[in-house]
Amino acid sequence: MKNFKELSDLKVSEVEKKISEKWEEQNILQKTIDNREGNKNFVFYDGPATANGMPGLHHMLAKFLKDTFCKYKTMQGYRVLRKAGWDTHGLPVEIEVEKELGFTSKADIEKFGIEEFNIKCKESVLKNEKAFRDYTKKMGQFIDLDNAYLTYDNDYIETEWWILKRFFDEGYIYEGHKILPFCTRCGTGLASHEVAQGYEEIPANTVIVPMKMKKEDAYFLVWTTTPWTLISNVALAVHPNEKYVLAESRGYKFIFAKALVSKILGEEAKILKEYLGKDLEYTEYEQLLPFITPDKKAFYVTCADFVTMEDGTGIVHIAPAFGTDDYEVGKTYDLPVINPVSEDGVYTTGPWEGINVFQAEEEIIKYLKENDKLFKKEKIEHNYPHCWRCKTPLLYYAKPSWYIEVTKLKDKLIENNKKINWYPSYVGEKRFGN
Repeated sequence: MKNFKELSDLKVSEVEKKISEKWEEQNILQKTIDNREGNKNFVFYDGPATANGMPGLHHMLAKFLKDTFCKYKTMQGYRVLRKAGWDTHGLPVEIEVEKELGFTSKADIEKFGIEEFNIKCKESVLKNEKAFRDYTKKMGQFIDLDNAYLTYDNDYIETEWWILKRFFDEGYIYEGHKILPFCTRCGTGLASHEVAQGYEEIPANTVIVPMKMKKEDAYFLVWTTTPWTLISNVALAVHPNEKYVLAESRGYKFIFAKALVSKILGEEAKILKEYLGKDLEYTEYEQLLPFITPDKKAFYVTCADFVTMEDGTGIVHIAPAFGTDDYEVGKTYDLPVINPVSEDGVYTTGPWEGINVFQAEEEIIKYLKENDKLFKKEKIEHNYPHCWRCKTPLLYYAKPSWYIEVTKLKDKLIENNKKINWYPSYVGEKRFGN
């Protein structure tokens, strides 16, 4: 072992600094490119970080993985071009500036001035660029930070518009309605992976309401975990192949799932008649909250396979404006869409006009009770999605939006996915391949 010089009192940080300075002085990164002039290119564009926040361990992990591949390709003889980037768009930037300015809503931004707000965002977006540069240098990552791309540059934006035009010209862009998880605070929809980040256990109201049949002196017992949506009710849903009963208790007649009789009415209930759910289809009932007149036929029973017998009454209320399943039922039966809620989560009409929907729930339940339209109320702990950015409860909200019809490209995407050498292989097969 005498072939190697023994190091006493080794200070790794000093060695690291000397090596880093040597690489910088001798421009080693550029030499790895120049020395391979004429060789096959391997081009790497770094997924951009948002430099208005400080670098963290998650950045380090990603950078190590990316740098390993780039250096490996250099060792294989490729001319490896590495370009850094900065993400300067999006809500994380805006929310950070809103906090600095003390803003709590979109109205605050509009009052301040959108142009002035954009200037503040532009000032904020690279405030920690030096910290990211130092971080990258200490890690020893080889990447071109001096010529990084910026997503607010017009060249970058123009490229995005060019891509969208290609999609439009080839018939992939369409306008449609879709139920989106929507944050009323941020004023934007959330992708499914974003929704998954923000579930919280909260106390929630559940109610069972009696909805009177039009042609009989009987009531459908209907369960919901979102009483604020009852003003938008246009139909009921039963499971077509499950059993339902007309049961009598305390002088009233109710229709609901046979499997839930003892749970809802107790053992003293008298069963008068049995049905399959599909026998109830198109049976009409009276509007529960008669504050909005729909523009087409409504208030009848529909059939849907998603209705379960485990909770509630086996009958659910349908409000196509506020739920994916509800919206699909609405399309199947050509139901009206009643949406009296603005994008900031406030009622725009009716007795609770101007009140946030979640704050109005107790008032709605009070109205139901005072007008003999409440059968039962319970408080439960409910796992409900919140905005991961601002912690506001989300609404499932029907919005007209523009979409790229990726399903038209599905076969081509799956075929190309098979050509990628995924490691571990199940990532490509399961996460990206199905």
